[in-house]
Amino acid sequence: MFGVLGGIFTSDIAIDLGTANTLVYVKGKGIVLSEPSVVAYHVVDGKKQILAVGADAKLMLGRTPGSIQAIQPMRDGVIADFDVAEEMIKHFIRKVYRRSSIIRPRIIVCVPHGATSVERRAIRQSVLAAGCRKAGLIAEPIAAALGVGLPIATPSGSMVVDIGGGTTEVAILSLCDIVYAQSVRTGGNQMDEFLVSYLRRQFNLLVGEPTAERIKKEIGTARMPLDGRGKKMVIRGRDVLNGIPKEIEINQANVAEALAEVVGNICNAVLRALESTPPDLASDIVSRGVVLTGGGAMLGELDLALREQTGLAFAVAEDCLNCVALGIGMSLEREKELVHVIDYGN
Repeated sequence: MFGVLGGIFTSDIAIDLGTANTLVYVKGKGIVLSEPSVVAYHVVDGKKQILAVGADAKLMLGRTPGSIQAIQPMRDGVIADFDVAEEMIKHFIRKVYRRSSIIRPRIIVCVPHGATSVERRAIRQSVLAAGCRKAGLIAEPIAAALGVGLPIATPSGSMVVDIGGGTTEVAILSLCDIVYAQSVRTGGNQMDEFLVSYLRRQFNLLVGEPTAERIKKEIGTARMPLDGRGKKMVIRGRDVLNGIPKEIEINQANVAEALAEVVGNICNAVLRALESTPPDLASDIVSRGVVLTGGGAMLGELDLALREQTGLAFAVAEDCLNCVALGIGMSLEREKELVHVIDYGN
């Protein structure tokens, strides 16, 4: 349990170290922290000095002077900046325990199924360097399936599509293991990038990714509206032609057009998974349907768009943002039962 032993916290934790957000699950307590995976720093005498982490650092994205950088140390679900990622993990661990004197916890972290051995080693070393005594890794599709409550322990096929910030994990599972999985380097961040590119191309308007994220959350949709326009909103940016501030109105049809390629990539990954799956398991999935998890699954009508393009039934998980963290936490709570899905690097 999450408690004190002689003034020292002893609980083990699970971390969903995502490209966009990091969630921390404490054994016996559940999810206790959810913050953006963003770090702001400046360089002093050749060394990076951390200024802000998490929500405070995200406010600085796109607004920093030349002496300060605000970055996401995770890219495509893996570590892009080892030193900054280590400091970010340390910060979140200290924030969870709220004390400096702790027995080094055991930590389980999820990794994309497609992560290379080098990328897996980088994640493990970064977590160990942050102060844990033992670092375990669990494949993201297994964590997502556990978190959503799919019956993956049975001899039948279950399919989960986890759309994170940097990657989309498409997996078919049976008997607590992965039958087929593919990690596609597309997700919520790419949606933002495509929106930025679309607005520049179609409206000569330059906006930052925070604005693109706001568009996605407020009027984002994967399907063309029935009336050809849908909901609308006003956005502001810089005119590419003359460099002065500019205000325009966009609608859901614009967003659906901008994101069509991303939705198509997810659809193609689902179809490839079915083509590579044994027929009996594929028939289970046709009967049972596919579960969407991750922050990207919150894109409006994504389930309906995928259903139209594949013919399969799709459902968005009730707590799609937290599914992976809950699944990693479950592996921590039920470690004896699920030990075979955790890689401790022994």
